[in-house]
Amino acid sequence: MKRAHAMPFGAALLAGGGTRFALWAPGVSELVLELGEPTPRRLAMRADAGGWHRLDVPDAGAGTRYRFCLPDGLRVPDPASRSNPDDVHGASSVIDPHAFEWHDGEWRGRPWHEAVVYELHVGTFTAEGTFAAAQARLPALAELGITAIELMPLADFPGRWNWGYDGVLPFAPDASYGTPDELKALVDAAHGLGLMVLLDAVYNHFGPEGNYLHAYCPPFFNPAQRTPWGAAINFDGAMSRTVRDFFIHNALYWLEEFHMDGLRLDAVHAIHDASTPDIVTEIARALRDGPGRSRHVHLVLENDANDAARLAQSDEQTNAPRPQPASAQWNDDLHHAAHVLVTGEADGYYADFAPAPLAEFARALAEGFAFQGEPSAFRGGEMRGTPSGHLPLTSFVSFLQTHDQVGNRALGERIHQLADPVLLPAAWACLLLSPHVPMFFMGDEFAASAPFLYFCDFEPELAAAVSAGRRKEFGSFAAFESGDLVLPEPGDPATFAASKLAWDERAHGEHAQTLRHIEMLLALRRRRLTPRLAGQHGGGRFRLHDTALRVSWPIAGGHWHLLANFGPGEVAGLAPPRGRPVHHGGVIVEAGKTLRLQHGGVLVMLEDDEVARG
Repeated sequence: MKRAHAMPFGAALLAGGGTRFALWAPGVSELVLELGEPTPRRLAMRADAGGWHRLDVPDAGAGTRYRFCLPDGLRVPDPASRSNPDDVHGASSVIDPHAFEWHDGEWRGRPWHEAVVYELHVGTFTAEGTFAAAQARLPALAELGITAIELMPLADFPGRWNWGYDGVLPFAPDASYGTPDELKALVDAAHGLGLMVLLDAVYNHFGPEGNYLHAYCPPFFNPAQRTPWGAAINFDGAMSRTVRDFFIHNALYWLEEFHMDGLRLDAVHAIHDASTPDIVTEIARALRDGPGRSRHVHLVLENDANDAARLAQSDEQTNAPRPQPASAQWNDDLHHAAHVLVTGEADGYYADFAPAPLAEFARALAEGFAFQGEPSAFRGGEMRGTPSGHLPLTSFVSFLQTHDQVGNRALGERIHQLADPVLLPAAWACLLLSPHVPMFFMGDEFAASAPFLYFCDFEPELAAAVSAGRRKEFGSFAAFESGDLVLPEPGDPATFAASKLAWDERAHGEHAQTLRHIEMLLALRRRRLTPRLAGQHGGGRFRLHDTALRVSWPIAGGHWHLLANFGPGEVAGLAPPRGRPVHHGGVIVEAGKTLRLQHGGVLVMLEDDEVARG
């Protein structure tokens, strides 16, 4: 089976032979196409009134290296390059999408309620840091109970290592990880194991090095708007239709040509777009009306605004689902509350959750967002969020850590290195045995010892500026001021190497113990909870009993109940939930059949409607 996505951008092989080259460059009147290396052939391109420059070259085939030469002599890669083997400043390469033979013709994806997500960074997931090496580890994830992998951004970035959020060639998988065909092989193998593949896509900015669009395509950016990372992309100004099409095609490209199962859109709150529909909604519709017609496809958002309107809703009279922009959103609220609860940390954005972490955690478990219109002290009193209790709980991808919360720490510590060793397993139980879609950050499942540090490999001047910024950010910390701790340099190869997982840890000591705990919880989820999540609608209810929380959720055919104690001592006199036990630890039945919950104790019960009526 062959797959390709047709688009007006980039280099496309022609049916009769040769290649059509196309570049939208309204900022220049003429362009020269350079073919081959080291001594390229130079061919003038034809320009039209809309800013497009095109040329068909009958003898240019797959593997041909090419770039575009601007009138001032600047030579640039193709922004829609499918492959840039020599990094972002080098020549692009013509790719034949039909060269790869797929074996997953029967794959129709998986419904979202079955999702158990595993976020991974290809470069540090294995010692080799390649698509092929990641593929070899997929069976272990499937055996664990993972049903979806989420790849951190793959768009070609400058240098040898990067988190991926500095990509500048959105269609080209970074060559340090392997070839486009090796990425396709990873996806093909994942589908053979029943794993969905999601891709983290960055549509709110381009990275600071290697973005040449300013030189020949000023309409790609809106100078009136800024993002935390630089110029805003022009989604709603003059000539924005072509810009919007570029990103819509990119979204479709990953799902059609690479047969991925969905996207996670990075920081949509930082996308400036006053259009109707806005670009996020237009992408969602394109996915739903395109590949979504024949298989399950999913769109997950990162949205600090906690905007429930972007997630699934139901008709109030019929409970029938209405078309929705996205399947789910990353739930930072649940993470922040849980982090404060199990670590006691209250700096930065954790300050919003420090006054009542147990209540915020319980509300997030029950209703999705913790902030649903309340003022955020961290944001200077700004009202944050909208009501979310009407949403299905599968609208929330929830986690105890992600690349952000680990990697943005000075030393990249993981939560098991910071948390109360009794409360952390309780938090995992609350997460994995809730109706939320749970997500792991790579290595969570075995309490990996490797940190996940901030690393990038920019050109020297930019690298020096990044290092200086990091030193300023953390310079006020006493340990760094005194020299007791040294801040890792983002550009040091050792920083990147230290972040690689050590897979042999899974068989030893506390790592093996954590892995067994996670395996047990995921097995319970798969057998007892997941089959009852199809069609789950509306949030649950929560109450607090001293230092214990109680949450009840409606699920298919009944209710799912959770009791958990996050206090330092026991909580006694608790009325037991109705139903039969699914999971219990640290629970003592008292006289009169009330319960005593020990420090870190968790009880999960399943109540069937038939039992309740009886």
